[in-house]
Amino acid sequence: MRITDIHGCEVRPGRLVEWSLDPAMVEAATSQPDDSRPPAYVQESHIRTARSVRQDGLFVPTWLGAAFDILGPVDLDVLEAALRTWTLRHETLRSGFRWVDDEMRRFTAAPDAVALRREVVGDFPDAEELSHHLQDRFDVEADALGWPNFLYTAVVRPESTSVYMAFDHSNVDAYSIQRIPAEIHELYSARAEGRTEETAPVGSYVDFCEIERASADQVDDTHAIVARWREFITRCDGRLPAFPVDLGLEPGGGLPEQKLLYKMLVDDADAAAFSAYCRPFGGGQVGILAATSLIVHDIGGEPVYRTVVPLHTRAKSRWADSVGWYVGGAPIEIPVAQARGFDDALKMVHGALRANKALAHLPIARVLRLLGSDFRPTSPDLYSIVSFVDARDIPGARQWDELRASALLRVSYGDQVCAWFTRLHGGLQLAIRYPDTAIAHKNIHRYAEQLRELITSIARDAPAVPPRPRSERPVPAPRLSSEVSQLSL
Repeated sequence: MRITDIHGCEVRPGRLVEWSLDPAMVEAATSQPDDSRPPAYVQESHIRTARSVRQDGLFVPTWLGAAFDILGPVDLDVLEAALRTWTLRHETLRSGFRWVDDEMRRFTAAPDAVALRREVVGDFPDAEELSHHLQDRFDVEADALGWPNFLYTAVVRPESTSVYMAFDHSNVDAYSIQRIPAEIHELYSARAEGRTEETAPVGSYVDFCEIERASADQVDDTHAIVARWREFITRCDGRLPAFPVDLGLEPGGGLPEQKLLYKMLVDDADAAAFSAYCRPFGGGQVGILAATSLIVHDIGGEPVYRTVVPLHTRAKSRWADSVGWYVGGAPIEIPVAQARGFDDALKMVHGALRANKALAHLPIARVLRLLGSDFRPTSPDLYSIVSFVDARDIPGARQWDELRASALLRVSYGDQVCAWFTRLHGGLQLAIRYPDTAIAHKNIHRYAEQLRELITSIARDAPAVPPRPRSERPVPAPRLSSEVSQLSL
């Protein structure tokens, strides 16, 4: 499932239909008493950041989405029923927040209140006009500061229907998005064929928020994890780490517009060989971080590569099928100037992840609050990321090409670099969002090209798999029902 934006997923003409939560349901839900379950720290940080940036006078859409086809003529009544069933399955989609003074309080609609309203918008014969219309609609309806904060659409044609779904980030992560095509397809097919729908219970992200927050709130500023974060941030000059290459940003300048680079970096054979070479140290995730550390050192000259590695927090099987934002982060430092080559960088990354991955259990927003520093966000991205996801075993992954499935990013404004690597059946894809400056364009394209060259050289020229690190086990890739190594979104 490639990562792109709405303009890169090959929108085609057709008749546009929208589904949103029924206004009567919205009125009833927002009138509900407070739900005692609090927001997750990552949700609260995201929404407070959106509010802070909005108060500074800039509207920065941050939604994520899914796009996929249903082949053949589509029964809109059946599709609507499938969308309602899917919405009902995931409690976070019927749960929102309101402000009481400066406090976020949750409200949640009852399951039997869930209802969708369908609207036929009209025919769009021009694909470019349609893609811009969809983006504009998602910007408004999937807004972090509003509720409901998602929208379902379909572009209907006689031979196929393209489904486009957008959600504020507070509801979803990468794994949530990647599961959507198969889940909606199964619900649609079961109802269309008169089969019984899957009714197994799905863990509630709203419950997870309460559990995670209660655990995090037991930690105070004397905890060892907080001390290690404090040391890390101190070595980052009191900030969370940025991508260590020149991005052409003016000090004190406004938040720049961004661009998106997305490409299939290497094919399946080269991706497999590279992963095999890196497997004694943890596989593709460790290899990408090791390669990145070498390349940014070459471009930017920094002797130590510091970053926050996104790690999923779906530690228990009850959350495996749940829609939500299950992501934490672990800080790592790679003294890359001391590396004598790729093998040394692999060992450094392996050791750093092994030593620090437990730090991801405490939400970063809780850490920052305990540190007491002034981290008033001025950008939708608190720091730059390099994320890796092996998506090949996610349900429906082998059909993604046939169904033209894409995970959608909204590219708007930001001063950070966010890179997502996705291992697909066809190879390794890179999507990277970066500030739209001439210098950043040059350095980010240079990074991508050097990365491709390094991966292919390792894949094709390495004489042997490197030895397993002595006295250390490899970093295990976190596993769900499939090998989903890292989740950044």
